[in-house]
Amino acid sequence: MARIGIVGLGNWGTTLAHIWCKDGHNVLGWTVETEVYESMMTTKENKKYLPGFVIPELEVTMEISDITEVCEILVLALPSNIILEVFENIVPHIRPSHLIIDLAKGLADGEGSMMISSAIEERLKDSGKLNSVVVMTGPTIAPEVANGVLTTALVACHDRTVAERISGRLSTDSLILKPTEDPVGAELWGAYKNTVALACGIVDGLRDSIGGDNLKAALVVSGYSEGIRLLEKMGANPSTAFGPAGIGDLYVTATSPRSRNRTLGQMLGEGKSLEQSLEEMHMVAEGVRATEMFSKKSLELGYHSPFLLALGDLLAGRIQAENAVRIMVESYNDKGE
Repeated sequence: MARIGIVGLGNWGTTLAHIWCKDGHNVLGWTVETEVYESMMTTKENKKYLPGFVIPELEVTMEISDITEVCEILVLALPSNIILEVFENIVPHIRPSHLIIDLAKGLADGEGSMMISSAIEERLKDSGKLNSVVVMTGPTIAPEVANGVLTTALVACHDRTVAERISGRLSTDSLILKPTEDPVGAELWGAYKNTVALACGIVDGLRDSIGGDNLKAALVVSGYSEGIRLLEKMGANPSTAFGPAGIGDLYVTATSPRSRNRTLGQMLGEGKSLEQSLEEMHMVAEGVRATEMFSKKSLELGYHSPFLLALGDLLAGRIQAENAVRIMVESYNDKGE
């Protein structure tokens, strides 16, 4: 039995709290949202992010030091754009016994080419702390995991023994965690797949014109192929592309009706602006930030990424959805050189 602190009670954080409570772990969740805190305290249900799941065993707090004081595993279940800001408030309370699990993926804001997990490690090191950081990612649609659907995900750490220990302690009957020593690849694919999911959602929004399953399949091939080449240049192990964090996560995020990024893409395909689409969603769709992040990085590396550039032009309102998907499909034969 582990004492787990989950920092952030959004959709995914609450889901993990639910299944780990069911598995007998002691879980304490932190939220900055008064609405979520009051909902959990009065009904034991996160009505905003995971309605329909009552979690009587879950303790909740709005004081970040409560998490570090009583928990041994700290799970950072926060959006990528705020995770480092929140973590800076946690660092002073970190003890040597704490192990940190990062659920956010991609390049850190304002940190150049540094990955989020690496930026977390740097903040620990600057404070004289050497705690292990594990990246957790994979094909994990939260409501399915909450419902007990059999699911696999990666737990990645530079020290494989740490990843193996976490996979052994936190796997459940329905959530099977696979250890790997490629946190860079796991984190990169965990972020990149959201760009392909956006593109597939655009196709769903174009069903009354050029959209269809054939087009969606073509976009998956184009986006996935471009990602394999780009992410390897960024340091990912090529084999990670073919595991849960790569093709597994890409498939479910690009096709599931529950996927936030696919849903956002569908709104764009239906003719809504990015601003209009985001206003209709109360959960974060990471694909917008990922598109910007990977487009910028590909330019820095001198790597031509027509799939990403076309998607970025659509998000910025410079081209229409039909033109964007045509460019993305036709980019398949481009070698990126």
